[in-house]
Amino acid sequence: MSDLHNQKAREILEKISYATVATVTPDGKAWNTPVAHDMDQDLNLYWYSDKENEHSKNIRNNPNVYIVIYDSTAPDGEGEGVYIQAQAKELTDEAEINQALSLNPNNTSTTADFLGDTVRRCYKATPQKMWTNDAEEINGVFIRDYRVELNLLK
Repeated sequence: MSDLHNQKAREILEKISYATVATVTPDGKAWNTPVAHDMDQDLNLYWYSDKENEHSKNIRNNPNVYIVIYDSTAPDGEGEGVYIQAQAKELTDEAEINQALSLNPNNTSTTADFLGDTVRRCYKATPQKMWTNDAEEINGVFIRDYRVELNLLK
């Protein structure tokens, strides 16, 4: 891990507003879902989803999630991403939901839109570990890619 890896990861996190959240169904099957997200200064991710979506139900059953944020427009062989092992939860506290809503100045929702009998909920993923990718080349020939653990959470 280097300052360059940390800097590249920060740039990705600041630039990309979509993430892929991987959850596990109760019968052990993997489930991936793309979500638009906001991030706070502690690198917690927040998104809004229907409480009956598969990933929402999976999070209520098992809070362990894996998140990937990457620039899908990068040319082949130049892609970089941030990989996040996290704990996710559905927010029920009004103050936490308000904090999430305040992260996006374009958000017109209110706390009431995510509580009670409403369909949508606010979710928070708290990172436990983070990685970015790097590549090994010999004489300009790609050999392999690998992950480098980041210290962005410290």
